[in-house]
This record gives sequence, structure tokens and C-alpha cells, in this order.
Amino acid sequence: MTDRPNVMVIVADTFRRDHLGAYGNQRIQTPYLDEFARSSVVFDHHVVSSFPTMPARADILTGTFSYTHMGWEPLPRHLLTLPEVLSKAGYLTMGIVDTPFYIRNGFGYDRGFDDFVWVRGQGDDTRPHERSDTRATWRSEEDRMAARTMTEAERWLERHYDERFFLYVDTWDPHEPWDAPDYYTARYREGFAGKQIYPCYGKWDEAGLTKDDVDLGHATYCGEVSMVDFWIGRLLAKLDALGLRENTLVFFTSDHGFYFGEHGYFGKAEWVHEPEALVTEDSLAPEWLTESWLLTVEWSPLYRELTNVPLMVRGSGLKPGRRSAMTTAPDLAPTIMELTGLGHLPTTMTGESFVDVLAGTKGEHRPFIVSSWPLYLAEGEIVTAIDSKARRIANYMPLTVTTHDRSLILGGPADEPELYDLTSDPCEQNNVWRELGDEGEVLCERTLSFLEGVGTPEEYLAPRRKVLDGWRRVVRS
Repeated sequence: MTDRPNVMVIVADTFRRDHLGAYGNQRIQTPYLDEFARSSVVFDHHVVSSFPTMPARADILTGTFSYTHMGWEPLPRHLLTLPEVLSKAGYLTMGIVDTPFYIRNGFGYDRGFDDFVWVRGQGDDTRPHERSDTRATWRSEEDRMAARTMTEAERWLERHYDERFFLYVDTWDPHEPWDAPDYYTARYREGFAGKQIYPCYGKWDEAGLTKDDVDLGHATYCGEVSMVDFWIGRLLAKLDALGLRENTLVFFTSDHGFYFGEHGYFGKAEWVHEPEALVTEDSLAPEWLTESWLLTVEWSPLYRELTNVPLMVRGSGLKPGRRSAMTTAPDLAPTIMELTGLGHLPTTMTGESFVDVLAGTKGEHRPFIVSSWPLYLAEGEIVTAIDSKARRIANYMPLTVTTHDRSLILGGPADEPELYDLTSDPCEQNNVWRELGDEGEVLCERTLSFLEGVGTPEEYLAPRRKVLDGWRRVVRS
């Protein structure tokens, strides 16, 4: 590896791993990321930790398992960020994002960047006065958000290619609304004429949708995947044009996936609109939220369509190939620090470097990954931990534990755990908890030990202990 390399991290939101050619998809066209994969280390078992969008970003930027201590909220001041550490070490640190939540409402996810650009236009209608009419101004593909964000990154590289830099680029695409130019979507839906659909965030059949509706949504998503691939390819080509390939580490990843009919869902959670509900004075809703309604978050498990995300790493001295080791987002910051010669981790970082796996000198990294909503989400609470809207939590949000051959979904005291044999049942259809309860119990115990080890408050662990105690009695009876 070149001494003190540049670093570029590219994050594309809601990018399912199984929609890339590099991960075996023969239908969806992603030629630029596939080409990148051929010169990269490709991780086959990179699994999300914190869910959803902003908790996942907190994992990447702070090297912590944010679901254990925070949710969708401002970045805690006591946590050191990766760009902060690199900046103090002499790197020029730059963030270019169109994901709209980094600095809105004082979230402070720009902390540590020497400069930061929010490419505005990605929608969030939480505050009416900030609704954007950006889409009304679109005339060509270059006006789309992914294109604008990657172009902004290209221009920044042109100005700073001769400096040691850390460049963090984050596009919200292929997150909905899926509105890539029609010629992309036409690749995946014959006769496509521009019709769009927004996900129902729940069981699609109960929402009155048809399978064709879900298929339409999937086609428009695939179109946006191909568009994002093209513009990421443009940015990677700029590195080559500027002579930066040999001294720049490049990471590509995502925050989570999406359901397109799997397990009956269309979305990434189950939200129920309650038009008569009120935001009360003692709720945790922010002061600026004035809507007199809530959205209830129902049981929303994290199956593999959500937890499996891509990770590819390219750099001089890294031999391209596949890695089967299990890795996760909090490991990225420690890995980047070690690769840049800053192996002394801040005490706040609880992720672990996987440089030995990158180098091919070690085959395994983690025995399992815990993927979770913020652990403080409990039944009946009204929180803004899901996004920027007040939402009532219907029950304990389930966490998922993934090993190479098992997945375990663990909810609250009233919820029977789900255990799946990924070898024979990769689509997670047959719950074998009652058949393999002893094995599930061991995995529960290991999960609780892990959560204790990364400093999870006991109040968040107590409900999961009750689950284990209750179902231990069932298994042994």
C-alpha cells in the first residue's frame, strides 16, 4: 500500500447487494461497479449494523455500533469522527452528500470535515417550508441528484488532486422516489411509459396493491440502480484521469437494502398511518413538527434483503478477489485508520479493523453480526428515531443476528424468536427455532455478551434477556 494514501468512500443509499453483477445478478446492468469489483477486494458477507439511514451513517463515521446508544438524532458530541481524526493527521477532509439529513435540524454529521457540501434537492416533506421544487427543474439526466453529487465530487477532485485527501461521497439514490430517466427503467419493464409508484411501507397486498404494482416499483428501482452505477463510474474514471488510481483507496458500500415483495413487504418497514393520533406535549417530537398525526411502526424485522449490502475496496497493494469474512459498518473507520497509518484508535471507536482480511492473511473477522433498529425503541413510545417524523412504536423493534449459516430474529418479551438455516433456507421462510432451540439459545447468549461488550445500557438489554429466559423454558419443557 502506498504510504499515506488518499481515501475515497462512496455510499449509495438502499443499494441491495443482490442487484449487482459482481454479486451474481445477471439481469440488472451495473457495468461500472462490476468493472470496479474486478480490480477490488469484494466482501461477500458485509452486513449492516445500525438501521436505518442515519444510524447507519453514524456507524460509518464514528466506528461505533450506534444502535446501542442512539437513534435518528444529532451526532453525540463526545464521539470522535473519522474525518476529524484524519483532518488532525494532515488530510484534507471533504464531504459531498445529497442525503438530506446530515446537517438538517442541527444533526452535525459534517463534524470533522474541513469542507462539506450538501447538494440540495432530495426530498423530505417533514418541514413544509423546505420542500424542494428541484425535480420540476430537471431537463436532462445531468440534473438528477446522483449526477449532481458525483459531478460535484469530480470538480472537487480537479481542484485538490495534488493534496492528501479524504473524500466522502454519499448519494441517496437509488432510494425512492425512483425517477431515473425512462430509458433506464425501460431496460427492466417492456413498454415502460413513465408511470411511477411509491412503496406502501407494509404488506403490499393488505395495502391494496397488486404484484404488478410491486414489479413496477422494482423496475423503476432497477433503472435507478443502473443510473447510479453510471455516475459512480464517471467519478471513478475521474480518478484515473487525474492519475490518482495508484495512491487512492476507494470503498463502495450502502446502508441497507429494500423489500420488493419478499416476506410480503414493499418497503423497509411497516408503517401504519393514524390520522386521529396527536403529537402530545410530552412526546419526543421536535418543536418544529406541527402535524397532528403519527405513523405507527409495526413489527419490522430485518431479513437478508435489508441486511446484506455490498462492500468493495480497491487500493494499491490489495490483491483483487473475494473475501468470505463477516464485516460490518463500524469496522470501516478502524480499517481506514490502519491503512492510513493511524492504527491507534480513539477510545470511542468499538469497531475492529479488517486490514488482515483485506491483505488476505486472515480468513475470518467476526463470528456474527448484530443488525438492529435503535435498541431504545420500545412498545408504546413516541420517538423520532426512525426518521424526522414522530412515530409510535407498536412493539419492540426486532434485531437480527447473522452468522455464515444462521440468522436469528429477536424481538421483545412477547415475541417468539425466529431462527433460519441459511444453508437450506436462504430466503428465510422456515422458522426452526423450536427445532433448533438449543442452538438458538447459544446464539442469543453470544449476542447478549457482545452487546454488553460494546457498552449497551442494561435497560436496553433487559427486554432481550426476558425473551431468552421465556423461550428457554419453552424449549426445555
